[in-house]
Amino acid sequence: MAQLSFKPFTKTALYGLIFFATCHFHAQKVESGFVKTTITKDFISEGVATADLNNDGRLDIVAGYYWFEAPNWERHEMAPSRSYDPYKEYSESFLNLGMDVNLDGWDDVVIVDYPGKAGFWFENPKNKEGQWPKHIIADSTGISNESPGFVDIDGDGRLDILCGDVDKKQIVWLQAPKTKGETEWKRYPLTKENVSGTEQYSHGIGYGDVDGDGFKDVLVTDGWFKGTADLKSGNWEFHKANLGEPCSHMYVFDVNEDGLNDVLSASAHKLGVWWHQQDKSGSFTTNLITNTTAQTHSSIMVDLDGNGIEDWVTGKRFLAHNGNDAGDADTPFLFWIEFTPEKAPHFKEHIIDSNSGAGLNIAIADMDKNGKPDIVIANKNGVFLFENKLGDKKSK
Repeated sequence: MAQLSFKPFTKTALYGLIFFATCHFHAQKVESGFVKTTITKDFISEGVATADLNNDGRLDIVAGYYWFEAPNWERHEMAPSRSYDPYKEYSESFLNLGMDVNLDGWDDVVIVDYPGKAGFWFENPKNKEGQWPKHIIADSTGISNESPGFVDIDGDGRLDILCGDVDKKQIVWLQAPKTKGETEWKRYPLTKENVSGTEQYSHGIGYGDVDGDGFKDVLVTDGWFKGTADLKSGNWEFHKANLGEPCSHMYVFDVNEDGLNDVLSASAHKLGVWWHQQDKSGSFTTNLITNTTAQTHSSIMVDLDGNGIEDWVTGKRFLAHNGNDAGDADTPFLFWIEFTPEKAPHFKEHIIDSNSGAGLNIAIADMDKNGKPDIVIANKNGVFLFENKLGDKKSK
């Protein structure tokens, strides 16, 4: 290998380098139809969210214990934190959610911690200086699985948390407060105790109507729990099914529009993104969508191109296990799957970016107010914003 030699920096060059290093917030147009902004290259969280934290009418970006103020993305701290070494450490923030938890008119920040630990939320101090008050969610219920869902379980328009209870090995949902000033989330069971998909570090959970009876069911990789109108009974019946390998978020979606709902899943640590096709007997056949990258440890459904059909966004969790897995440090792709139900193979893959990836959840919001959903991600590679310009005319 050839030896590389370096000349000493001049003072001018050094100042220029410092200036370049501190100016993270440049927009970069990419051919994929998105404009990329690097918020920071620091590893501070693998969860991410959007919220208007200072009530100025603009959506800010949340990553762990930090938030970045729009439109210049100035960094603020909610509680003492730091940057982590992506080759040696995990963060204390696996998934994030922005919402007005206590209904006081100010957005707060929900954080799902390391698997098995209780989630918590930071209460917005309404632009006052100092640390944000911290509240534990649902009487310290330990969230077992690595990709819990932010889902509106009870249909009240507010997102709840769908997860496994690590102690009782039970699928539960943690209901967001419903009364102004309330700070406690309530825990309700959907299944009996000691069921599949609830061990610490479990991979794969989803919520959707598998059998088409009008009630949403809970999915795990080895089957699904049949939903009923009772969301607090703890007696949902289990139906065994082969829904693939350990994965991240799971979705119910009729890929080929044959009237039978299929299941989408993406491998959390190995290689593969799939759709599991349901037949009339209720069995499933696994179909590969792509093996572009391993460790697609988060995904989300959203209509990116405005055609009325939901698309599927996912990407590589860069250095998921600190570089100790095969392919851990491979190209950190971020991509989306366009579903084409009228045309086999019923999907088309689009690469968004090759130097970002995704973490443990992906945030979707119209950040630039152009009427299109944008994408925000955070992982060991940094924090990034992708503004959606799909369908815009190319500039001359």
